[in-house]
Amino acid sequence: MTEVLAETPGPAWLDGKASVRLERRLEAAVRRARATGSPILASVTTALDGRVDPTAVVCSSRRAGEAWACLEQPDRDGAAVAALGCAHTLEARGASRFREVAARWRSLTASAIADPSDGPPGSGLAALGGFAFAPEGGGSPPWSGFAPASLVVPELSLARRGDDVRLTVNVRADPDDTVEDLFGRVQRRLRELRRGSMPLLDPAPAGAYDVVSSMPPSHYEHAVARAVERIRDGELEKIVLAREVQVHAPIAHDPAAVLGVLREAFPTCYVYAVGRGESTFIGASPELLVRREGQRVSTVALAGSTRRSADPAVDRHLGEQLLSSDKDRHENAIVARRIVRTLGPHSVWVTTAPEPVIVRVANIQHLAAPIRAQLTGPVGVVELVRLMHPTPAVGGEPSAVALEAIPALEGLDRGWYAGAIGWIDAADDGEFCVALRCALLRGAVAHCYAGCGIVRDSDPGAELAESEIKLEAMLPVLAG
Repeated sequence: MTEVLAETPGPAWLDGKASVRLERRLEAAVRRARATGSPILASVTTALDGRVDPTAVVCSSRRAGEAWACLEQPDRDGAAVAALGCAHTLEARGASRFREVAARWRSLTASAIADPSDGPPGSGLAALGGFAFAPEGGGSPPWSGFAPASLVVPELSLARRGDDVRLTVNVRADPDDTVEDLFGRVQRRLRELRRGSMPLLDPAPAGAYDVVSSMPPSHYEHAVARAVERIRDGELEKIVLAREVQVHAPIAHDPAAVLGVLREAFPTCYVYAVGRGESTFIGASPELLVRREGQRVSTVALAGSTRRSADPAVDRHLGEQLLSSDKDRHENAIVARRIVRTLGPHSVWVTTAPEPVIVRVANIQHLAAPIRAQLTGPVGVVELVRLMHPTPAVGGEPSAVALEAIPALEGLDRGWYAGAIGWIDAADDGEFCVALRCALLRGAVAHCYAGCGIVRDSDPGAELAESEIKLEAMLPVLAG
């Protein structure tokens, strides 16, 4: 059987050696699945032409309604991970959702038959997806399909760093599967892959766009005022309040076209998309939640914002004002302090930049304080996400009080907004960003989200204006 399948002309995406390796792993996986009565993952990874664009391949090749995901940071040496289809799903809900998903991932990878990961970060056997802001996730109809914790082991994934591009094929072998059926399924799937290019937005669709706030702007100002009162009464030190704005388009929003625009406009950001069914959660976030590379951990305290200006002198002046703003520096310090306190018990050392720096993206500039740590033991990336989420940059301080107050003050369902989007590999390394500057696309309706950190000196009108600046990341792309 091995010889017959190996001689079958394979798709160009897998060379002959990789095809033989996959076939042998399928044989071993089927045997093990029948012996244990449990599914076993078989996986192979191979190098591709360095000009292959992972995100474009996924966007050009995805089937209607299937799970897919992309996460890239173009200016970081073209770093990208993109995934297509579903070989295995890991989902959970409630306060233990992070631990449940992490434990199931460790169990799955312990029995998997896969290549060692020696390529770009995210290559090899990996799972991609995200976590909702709240333990029970989005309960409203627009968030249907987005579980509170949802990581998918894709059928195919592509990872890139510089000109090093790798393709990984993952197959789930169940006890009643045959090697021939599994191998044939892989061949059919690979034949559907297209290099393609990112589609363009329709420049002039017939019909009008309608942009509406889910709540009147005055509701947000009133929520900020009530939050400031609670802060001055000593209940809180900081709380983050968000708004939702809907864009009703004359035609269905095209996630691939939106993603293409975002990565051109925000090359320093984490540009991401996660598809579930007919919906896509998409955005361009400036904020790293956590990156784990062995025992090394990287994160950032990102809080405090102001607008950009087309005039370089004005733009610099705005940045200098931000750096000297007591209100914004206090807001940033709250976030940095909590992160250090969270990582400290798990680290040999934790170091924070002595002073925040300015991070500029297309339409906004932020105060950022990079933070590094060296772990004392094997704390996986999902466990780090559990420890870090939500930082005061999206929740508040004290956390428990803020998390209880947020739904009542906001009056909206955050869903995956301000949650975590990213990937984990078989070594428990990975990278997750905070899901900001984002929209949930469902047909012709886009639900856009943006939030602001409220402290004792916050002004309701100014916070409303800041939320408008943050919404400008998505609204021009979605509203024509």
